Amino acid sequence: MGKYRLAVISGDGIGPEVVAEAVKVLKKVGETYHHEFEFREVLMGGAAYDACGTCFPEETLEICKQSDSVILGAVGGPKWDSLPGDERPEKALLKIRSGLGLYANLRPAIMHRALSEACPIKQEIIGDSFDIMVVRELTGGIYFGDRGYRTGRYGEEAFDTESYSEFEIRRIARIAYDTAMARKKKLVSVDKANVLESSRLWRKIVTEMNAEYPEVEVSHMYVDNAAMQLVRNPGQFDVIVTSNMFGDILSDEASMITGSIGMLPSASLGEGAFGMYEPIHGSAPDIAGQNKANPIAAILSMAMLLRYSFGLKEEADAVERAVTEVLEAGYRTADIAKAGETATGTKEMGARIVDRI
Repeated sequence: MGKYRLAVISGDGIGPEVVAEAVKVLKKVGETYHHEFEFREVLMGGAAYDACGTCFPEETLEICKQSDSVILGAVGGPKWDSLPGDERPEKALLKIRSGLGLYANLRPAIMHRALSEACPIKQEIIGDSFDIMVVRELTGGIYFGDRGYRTGRYGEEAFDTESYSEFEIRRIARIAYDTAMARKKKLVSVDKANVLESSRLWRKIVTEMNAEYPEVEVSHMYVDNAAMQLVRNPGQFDVIVTSNMFGDILSDEASMITGSIGMLPSASLGEGAFGMYEPIHGSAPDIAGQNKANPIAAILSMAMLLRYSFGLKEEADAVERAVTEVLEAGYRTADIAKAGETATGTKEMGARIVDRI
């Protein structure tokens, strides 16, 4: 029997709805496999600003550090768009990743056979399914580099700096190589080495590290070509590793070619077993509180939590199998339902998955 402490950030918009279903799944896993999960709610994002006057209270970071891992819903929404930059809910995401030392983001993009018709790409291109893992560096690059304003030749200028150290590249590349070793041993490193010095160092180090992983077939691709290849032939990819900004863009593109951004989980990892787990979709305030949100991404994030942070492979497989069985039985939330189909609500979808664990 294992005992695990989890910090829960329900967040904004549909966040509380999908997190509630994810927590129910973990409770069922606990009952079935004799584990104990302790949940502690903390605030972040717009909800935190409304309650505390800041999007990222100090208490939140401290409680997260005291936990074994973190569950996150979604943060942000139009209600808080007028706040200063440092208090916007989205800024809290950068702060918590940095504060918890979460430098690697794993985003699987999986086309379930039951949902192949929802894919916007032609059937003859995607085949029956595909399974891609995007490994994105999370705490370096242009999002964390020097930035500011200055007066230039043509008036006011703004600048953001892309910078990567050898240390940052090596640690994310190692996770990518290890991930590839556990899958098909095929790794594509995405950069812009024909233009950027930071990308040239990135490519040099990733290439050097291949000597430590001779079984992995590694190749390099410019980011513009990678974006095109994802829609031209997604099945050619297994593991993709790339920088913070490129990963932000490509992982969202990879998610949409599966048919719905509401289906895909993610794991943000640091040293050791600690991680933060969240669906990659946004807060979707237009459907918040209406029992319309798809909870599957949040639920599959719990499968990643069980596998990566707690080493509970059997339990993780059980959650993923339950999701597959529900989809194959024909249940669909509104985002993946075909025209004329009756949509399944958030709570019902969660309940049906729980019943199959």
